[in-house]
Amino acid sequence: MRRILVTGSADGLGRAAADALLSAGHEVVVHARDQERAGALDPLVDRGAHLVVGDFTDRDAVRRVAAELNDAEPLDAVIHNAGVWSGRAVVPVNIVAPYLLTALLRGPRRLVYLSSSSHFGGRPSLDGVDWRGRSAGSYADSKLFVTTLAAAVARLRPDVLSNAVDPGWVPTRMGGPNAPDDLELGHRTQEWLAAGDEPEALTTGGYWYHGRRLQPHRAVHDEAFQDRLLQTLAQETGTAL
Repeated sequence: MRRILVTGSADGLGRAAADALLSAGHEVVVHARDQERAGALDPLVDRGAHLVVGDFTDRDAVRRVAAELNDAEPLDAVIHNAGVWSGRAVVPVNIVAPYLLTALLRGPRRLVYLSSSSHFGGRPSLDGVDWRGRSAGSYADSKLFVTTLAAAVARLRPDVLSNAVDPGWVPTRMGGPNAPDDLELGHRTQEWLAAGDEPEALTTGGYWYHGRRLQPHRAVHDEAFQDRLLQTLAQETGTAL
């Protein structure tokens, strides 16, 4: 049994992953943006899941969630599932929040970051990025950044298994009802990387799609770009990895 945090688990892929992990006997920590969204998690909480609440557009809220989790039993794994498709919350939620949680949480030895095939359209440039979300952010850029973060953590923390997962374009609230990919396959890989014991699940630095390790955007494994991204995020948040 492992203790696993799934961010953004009120619905969609996060909810499906949390449900499946709970059914498999793991201790699951679910997360919702606010108390209203948290109500949707009552069925999982009734089955034994623990709940944290915090709006990931607010850096102080992310820090409070991290402090709350650090005061509880150590986490074995984190699935950084919370994500936003468009608007001002894109960069704060999709990259700043997972960076802060990675820097602040003590203990997890498995980290899974939700990427997207859209990351191939991202720009490997940090110039002009609005990290505070005062204007609308680029989803593609944010997914390139978080995929790069996963690779950087794999390089800098050899005792941690850090991977990125493209869940596919699946029919969730974000993906829309006509999305063509398989919703079931969309959450299985991140669960496997967070809790599986097979040799492939114990690898690090990968970019995965439906159980297959693929090559990401060439910038993801560019160590100079990784270092620039980490330095920028450290300066922006006042928190080093």
